[in-house]
Amino acid sequence: MTAVSWVTAFLDLPPAVHEAGTRFWAAVTGYAVSPARGDDGEFTTLLPPVGDPYLKLQRTGAGGAEVTGPRVHLDLHVTTVPESAARAELLGAEVAHRSDHGYVVLRSPGGFLFCLVHEPLAQRPWPTRWAQEHESVVDQVCLDISPELYDTECTFWSAFTGWPVRGSVRRPEFRHLVRPDGIPIRLLLQRLDEPAAGPVTGHLDLACDDRPTEVARHRGLGATVVADHGGGWTTLRDPAGTLYCITDRDPRSGLGR
Repeated sequence: MTAVSWVTAFLDLPPAVHEAGTRFWAAVTGYAVSPARGDDGEFTTLLPPVGDPYLKLQRTGAGGAEVTGPRVHLDLHVTTVPESAARAELLGAEVAHRSDHGYVVLRSPGGFLFCLVHEPLAQRPWPTRWAQEHESVVDQVCLDISPELYDTECTFWSAFTGWPVRGSVRRPEFRHLVRPDGIPIRLLLQRLDEPAAGPVTGHLDLACDDRPTEVARHRGLGATVVADHGGGWTTLRDPAGTLYCITDRDPRSGLGR
């Protein structure tokens, strides 16, 4: 079984919107932006005031690579990258790139992009408390999965991480993986209503204890409300064009209230 010790969420942003996206997510989280790194200065990290970092940004197109629209990918932190990559392949993943820097890029059976890295981190940051006297935190990546791929993706992610799958009683289109204590990002698996034209995609979710106030704060930072689903979450679009959700889940436990 692969031991996933940490999960990092990456926002991959095209050059034209990278700066705006970085400013927005730094303000949304209340985290500082690290100095740029990488061969072309394409990587930055959002640094919480307490705890280890788990949110990063990448400017796409560096080094002549393909420029895509905004997207989310995951870094899964493991003890031994080659062995974990081999196991992911046995479970149905496909290797997309083996880096000289030691990480491996893969696609899940449904095409979701993720990386295996060796970077030991352990201290999960607590939610940020805002001047409005509420708390929020980015704590979840939701995979948006075409119906015909749903069971395959659920099986893959649970088998690879070793984390059990739990369904929702009220919303059968949602399942989540039960993350171990201390892991900063939970994985939610959403079955779409209609078949998708492309591979599995993902988006960020925030947990908060006052959704109307948190939504208003995001709008003041430049986000646009796409839909208020009423039953516990609001979908927004950030200034870089990235869709994400604000949910009513407890920002400390990540569970529904």
